[in-house]
Amino acid sequence: MFKDRLLSIENVNTSFKMDGKFYSAIKNINLNINRDEILSIVGESGCGKSTLAETIMGLLNPEEAKVSGKIYFNKKDLIQMDEKELNTYRGIKIGMIFQDPLSALDPLKRIEEQVAESLLYHTNETSGERHKRVLYLLNKVGIDKPDLIAHEFPHQLSGGMRQRVVIAMAIACEPDLIIADEPTTALDVTIQAQILDLLKKIQSENHCGIILITHDLGVVAETADRVAVMYAGQIVELGDVKQVFNNPKHPYTRSLLRSMPQNSTIDDHLYVIEGSVPSLKKMPTDGDLFAPRIPWVPMSEHEEHPKMHELDSGHWVRCTCYKNFYFPDKDGSAV
Repeated sequence: MFKDRLLSIENVNTSFKMDGKFYSAIKNINLNINRDEILSIVGESGCGKSTLAETIMGLLNPEEAKVSGKIYFNKKDLIQMDEKELNTYRGIKIGMIFQDPLSALDPLKRIEEQVAESLLYHTNETSGERHKRVLYLLNKVGIDKPDLIAHEFPHQLSGGMRQRVVIAMAIACEPDLIIADEPTTALDVTIQAQILDLLKKIQSENHCGIILITHDLGVVAETADRVAVMYAGQIVELGDVKQVFNNPKHPYTRSLLRSMPQNSTIDDHLYVIEGSVPSLKKMPTDGDLFAPRIPWVPMSEHEEHPKMHELDSGHWVRCTCYKNFYFPDKDGSAV
């Protein structure tokens, strides 16, 4: 299905320093991302999705964060690179679409200058060539009258337009891998669909790989080829979209899917997952991290040291607790 592998993440851990101690934010992450695919990473806020993206890009302050493991891109370990070497990959080989386009854009610079920045850094194009390339990129991401928009400032554009500009910046050098961190947050449904269609079009035309980070399962179902479900810094389920959506196994995956609004009657209640993702300082260091949020499942059903188990080709789930998981009815009976 996929032509070749772009990125291999092996046993990656990231911890943040707080009050003199390091607290784990992502734990033993193992993932492969291939050319010509969209891999979605999904989970609640605080599950470590954006931390994983920043770890891949090398954007964390080494004085505040500690990273271990290996991240191979073109057979070279990004974690072992210094800032100078990383800059030969960021922007030209790996592009990133940040979560908030308004904060990602410089309010004092015109759009053309910002889109052209990576071209100035990574290519030998003349100013005239860069100008033509900027207009081409703005047009490619669906911006009408790119010559006018190029001279605007970010505050003069709508949220959807700013997001398109950020995408243009990310694809300026035609990277092999694009990391899109919540690219449709705060956009209305119509604009959201347009942005997702744009990402799929770019992926298809450029034959790149995309890591799509989101908390929206609807976005995953419509866009992704494979999905990794993250909880409390760990991947708890991994598979292609049909495997995970049609046959979800991990209690967290099933809980997320059940909490999605359905085409139900007006009397139906929306399922709410008990509790919340623990803070880094209160994060358990062992056992099934989701167990406290499904207290009706006995601790004996959870692995002491949960591992990933392959249930079908490419379909993995953490812990064996899924075998005896159920949703309790109001009277406590299983449903």
